[in-house]
Amino acid sequence: MDSDSRHLLIPEVNHEIINPGPMNIQFDSSDLRSKRPFYIEPTNIVNVNDVIQRVSDHASAMNKRIHYYSRLTAPADKALIAPDHVVPAPEECYVYSPLGSAYKLQSYSEGYGKNTSLVTIFMIWNTMMGTSILSIPWGIKQAGFTTGMCVIMLMGILTLYCCYRVVKSRSMIYFIHHINDTDAVLSTNDSNPVICPSAGSGDHPNNGSMIFYANDTGLEQFEKWWNKSKTVPFYLIGLLLPLLNFKSPSFFSKFNILGTVSVLYLIFLVTFKAIHLGFHLEFHWFMQTEYFVPEIRFQFPQLTGVLTLAFFIHNCIITLLKNNKNQENNVRDLSIAYMLVTLTYLYIGVLVFASFPSPPLTKDCIEQNFLDNFPSSDILSFIARIFLLFQMMTVYPLLGYLARVQLLGHVFGDVYPSIFHVLALNLIIVGAGVIMACFYPNIGGIIRYSGAACGLAFVFIYPSLIYMISLRQEDRLTWPKLIFHIFIIILGLANLIVQFFM
Repeated sequence: MDSDSRHLLIPEVNHEIINPGPMNIQFDSSDLRSKRPFYIEPTNIVNVNDVIQRVSDHASAMNKRIHYYSRLTAPADKALIAPDHVVPAPEECYVYSPLGSAYKLQSYSEGYGKNTSLVTIFMIWNTMMGTSILSIPWGIKQAGFTTGMCVIMLMGILTLYCCYRVVKSRSMIYFIHHINDTDAVLSTNDSNPVICPSAGSGDHPNNGSMIFYANDTGLEQFEKWWNKSKTVPFYLIGLLLPLLNFKSPSFFSKFNILGTVSVLYLIFLVTFKAIHLGFHLEFHWFMQTEYFVPEIRFQFPQLTGVLTLAFFIHNCIITLLKNNKNQENNVRDLSIAYMLVTLTYLYIGVLVFASFPSPPLTKDCIEQNFLDNFPSSDILSFIARIFLLFQMMTVYPLLGYLARVQLLGHVFGDVYPSIFHVLALNLIIVGAGVIMACFYPNIGGIIRYSGAACGLAFVFIYPSLIYMISLRQEDRLTWPKLIFHIFIIILGLANLIVQFFM
């Protein structure tokens, strides 16, 4: 009877079964019986590379039955347990999704404990780096140079703590469900031109040394057919729409290395430009001058919105850490990774802001995508755009595939019901992106709104609530801990609300 007196799901879960996407769910076969969810007939499962079949009523009822039994007794009570003969074999265990599908579990013995701490750290760093890095210099400009640096460090510490709470929640969660972002050219020197925003961006700087190419017919024709908000989005339809119709995204997942290459090249580009342009800094704490913004600006919440997305990795951190060879180093490795990410953002943001040529340009000329401050004829910035384009070409189909799995799989019970269904969905996805690119081509605004909205739930609310609920169940919740974590939730809510007033 002692062997039968173990819980179906216990509070002390050493290896998380959550995965931020339905791509690769793993399980520890060495201690399967203490961490199993429940059994689903093999004919009612999802293979992410195949067609989805809807989970049967029997499987759904079994999931509800386990929840029912869990509420009859306290977690420490061993009165109600499942006997061994009803426990499926490791190869027959599946995780049920509330969206109407189930996913097969894989053994940890195949991939657990393979990565060293160094590999884990840089894997987290690479995953966290994204297009939000392009808006960090603009965010520093909006917050002020000194305020911007302070906000980056404080947001790094706050999001690290919330991510730490996610990692520690593995031993606190009883039941786990997963419900699966005509420029005027000014030459500062002969080899490093920097451009000022056009009037359409809302800025009207008074720079007397602008050089217009009004008589250059070739340049006029190029700008007519290569406009980032009027023509380029429509070119991307022909490039991205066919990629979204692929049945399996496995081909694109092999190109994640492009993300690391893109970030490393951006670091090289910023360093090279800073060396050639030099530093242009004057400290004016509260008053704005002709060429410099004040060190403290009340628009700093725009930077916090961008940083919420820039530091966002909370929904997949457990998956990234579960293959760490030394699990006792998870917190240390996570802290080092966040420190590297913070330093990367500071390096890019500070160098771009400090080297921006003021005078003759004003610091307000820094664009939401700092690559837009370099003309299209600049070879180095053109290469950076190519790297980012190929990176997005590998990420975008993966995101489209996830949307297809969740929507079509749930509605029709099939990830690929027909080419017409998939094409209609992909037209909606691509069309939404084209509309945004044509009418609101502001990457900084998009990032800060989406970052503040998603971060409110996944960065601030969920980690804090899980921690408080677990302490409450163990009668260890104190007033200081309650007030502190409620304050974190309030900060996340304020971060979202204030974006609409900036």
